[in-house]
Amino acid sequence: MDTSKVPQHQISTYASNKKAIYATDTHGDYTIVASSGWDVEEVATKQALAELERLADDAYDRVVAGEMSPLYFHMYNRRMDPQVLAESATMCKWRIRRHFKPRIFARLSVKMLARYADALGISAAELVRLPPKRSDR
Repeated sequence: MDTSKVPQHQISTYASNKKAIYATDTHGDYTIVASSGWDVEEVATKQALAELERLADDAYDRVVAGEMSPLYFHMYNRRMDPQVLAESATMCKWRIRRHFKPRIFARLSVKMLARYADALGISAAELVRLPPKRSDR
C-alpha cells in the first residue's frame, strides 16, 4: 500500500489513538505510517466484541445453572478462550477444561486459584464468585 492510501477514517474502536501500518514511500521503501483506522476494520472489531459479549453472557448463564464453574465465566469475561487462558496460566488446556467442572473447581487449592486469578487479572476472591448480572446482559 502506498503511504498516501493508508486509511484515516477516525474509527471509534481506536479511541482517538493511531495504529502503525507499513506502507511504501515514493522510493518504494517500506516505512511506518500512523493510521486512524479503516471503516471495515471497525465493523469487524465491533462484530468480534459482540461475539465475545455473547460468549460471556452464555457463560454467566451456564455458571448460574450449575453447569460450569465461575472460571468459565471469568475466562470469557476477560476476552480469553481456553487456549489463551492455558498460555496465560502456563498449564495444559485439558486441565483448564477440567477446572470448568464445578465439583473440580470447588476443590482447587489456594495456590491454583491464585494462579488463575493472576492470569485473569482479578483477585482470587473475585474468581470464585460471579459479579452481579449487568442490566444490559
